Amino acid sequence: MTMPNTGNQPLVRMVDIHKSYGQVKALVGANFHVNEREIVGLLGDNGAGKSTLIKVLSGAVPLTSGDIFMRGKKVDLRSTSDAIANGIETIYQDSALVTQLSIARNLFLGREPLKGPGILNRMDQDAMNNVARELLKRVGISKDIPPTTPIGSLSGGERQAVAIARAMHFDSDLIILDEPTNNLGVAETQGVLKFVRGARDSGHSCIFIAHNIHHVFQVVDRIVVMRRGKVVADDIDPKKSTVEEVERVITGMSEADIKAAVS
Repeated sequence: MTMPNTGNQPLVRMVDIHKSYGQVKALVGANFHVNEREIVGLLGDNGAGKSTLIKVLSGAVPLTSGDIFMRGKKVDLRSTSDAIANGIETIYQDSALVTQLSIARNLFLGREPLKGPGILNRMDQDAMNNVARELLKRVGISKDIPPTTPIGSLSGGERQAVAIARAMHFDSDLIILDEPTNNLGVAETQGVLKFVRGARDSGHSCIFIAHNIHHVFQVVDRIVVMRRGKVVADDIDPKKSTVEEVERVITGMSEADIKAAVS
């Protein structure tokens, strides 16, 4: 049943989400939400269900059961195109880029600006190049890399920065960043973190997934922790909690458990 669309509805709400791969249950009744203009950190050990939850929300994999709502309206996300149409843009750790194409072409892939009349219109390469130069600066790439450079000649960190730049340009309501700082240098990492901080001010919401918990603490408004396919905590305030306290929630260990393990 579709929830009524009131002004107090979260931007996204996932209700009782289950995802099974045969006998393997990756998500078991997971409940998750993101409010308007909120940066949420999603944490958990490997196998906790984070990536599966994000793949369901991004339309990359179908859910087994459960409901997803955008601003109170039930949505059916059967593909990544469905998610993009609903304002959800996802940047994976291994974001797919076409290595043979240029930086500018990858930024606009499938959404290229056109110029010229009617059937004679063609891609506006100058416009794409200009946008690419500005976006690369915003994500912390200080080198003067021509926007015509093929993706295949970039480092892993530079490729990740291009994927992030793509999401920055297309104004999505929700931007999902899955391990966006992996393989990035110091300047590129700071560019990503600056982008995440600024996303809220420009009207966006973000889900930020990272193994580096210190990066999460720097930018998010709220921390959600998953364990064994379920959300076990969804209201951790990074301003009122410590890294050590959140790590205990992630592992499920109490202080007594930790002392016993190291003694």
